[in-house]
Amino acid sequence: MIDPHHPLIKILLVLLALLAWRRWAPVSYWYVLVFPRKVISLRWTWRHVASGCGLTKKRHRWWFTTVPGLVASTGVVQVKRRFQRVAVDTKPWMGLPRPTRNGFRITFHLLDGQIPDDYAKVCERLAHAWRIEAVRVVGSRPGRVTLQGITSDPLTRVAAAMPPAAPPGGWRADDLLRPIVGVLETGAAWRMDFRLIPHWMNAGATQSGKSNLINALLVGLAPQPVALVGFDLKGGMELSAYQARLSALATTRGECLDLLSDLIAVMGARMMACRRHGARDIWQLPDSARPIPVVVLVDELAELFLTADKAEKDQVTRTATALLRIAQLGRALGIHLVLSGQRIGSDLGPGVTALRAQIGGRVCHRVNDPETAVMTLGDLDPDALVAARSIAPELPGVAVVTGSDGRWSRARSGYVSDYAAEQAAHTYAELTPSWAQVAASGLGHELPNPSHHALNP
Repeated sequence: MIDPHHPLIKILLVLLALLAWRRWAPVSYWYVLVFPRKVISLRWTWRHVASGCGLTKKRHRWWFTTVPGLVASTGVVQVKRRFQRVAVDTKPWMGLPRPTRNGFRITFHLLDGQIPDDYAKVCERLAHAWRIEAVRVVGSRPGRVTLQGITSDPLTRVAAAMPPAAPPGGWRADDLLRPIVGVLETGAAWRMDFRLIPHWMNAGATQSGKSNLINALLVGLAPQPVALVGFDLKGGMELSAYQARLSALATTRGECLDLLSDLIAVMGARMMACRRHGARDIWQLPDSARPIPVVVLVDELAELFLTADKAEKDQVTRTATALLRIAQLGRALGIHLVLSGQRIGSDLGPGVTALRAQIGGRVCHRVNDPETAVMTLGDLDPDALVAARSIAPELPGVAVVTGSDGRWSRARSGYVSDYAAEQAAHTYAELTPSWAQVAASGLGHELPNPSHHALNP
């Protein structure tokens, strides 16, 4: 019979308890057991790690040095000590690490001549030295830089479905045009903040998660008082399922041109309203005069710029000009672009390159060609290109995204099925504004309701 008081049995029970604790309560396990040991390791090895990553500086200090003296007749070496200045390696001062759910944050004091980018360049070296998943620069102020260490990748544990959308009136005013679409690699919620970054480019190959991001975005915006407008040159196969929540949907090149012309007219009317009230954007208008924000969803951007013959060249030019005008002026007038595509390259024409320069938000999923990654992220950071090209096919939804601070990070959109997105569109169909409401809300007059593209009455 096994003696339960035997030392080996006790040790085995303790090990099983620790394994169960780690498996079923990883957060508390990290805070109580792992993090204190990690703090000691970080502090103990920081001088060697900083030196290996090139973050130390040579400074002269006064030091007692030992120099050889004369050899006495007895054969004993007489040692002399001298107080002199010597060059020593000085490490940056490390603050006390602060725990997070999936890692820690540390603030460092910058040495003379250092900038935060010096730390951003060695993040991968620091991650290997500290034996963790990744290190990112998450904040800085004069003379200080804050790094976040990520011990486990939260992108592998994104929930299988997004949380249910809030009921009408249940969302907060601060959440307007700031839908949560997934999780950042730091563990924070990934918000597509249109108030801060008005336009977004969403690139990705088939089965990379590009369409899933549109689903998550639609679910997040559906309960909000915004108008959604769709451009789908696949004959409406992608966006027609959500037509109940769309104020307008264009499915042919001609309809796209007409709808873009209507959006330009709406922009002109909103400019006049802002001018009458002395406002610089619609958010400075009184509530009674503020028009409805519009989010334009463009599926497969390349289809708008491809030309089959010379007759279509003029249409492409007009399309590029209209999109560029919306990108340049839309932020202040409450009109936002989300441009999606499998292939976004400079070979589509100068219109795409000029449009790209006006798009501040970038989302790059796994792509089939380097040109698309360069077009999406190449003007931001070369390291972002490397991260985008290394996204594994078995991780759909993972993407490299830009943040409000101009830095990039990895993120993953929560899985939202086509059925769930379609249900959200039907659930909040009564919130869909008509085109007349979009064109004239709060402006004191109505523009004609066009009939050349699919509209909600």
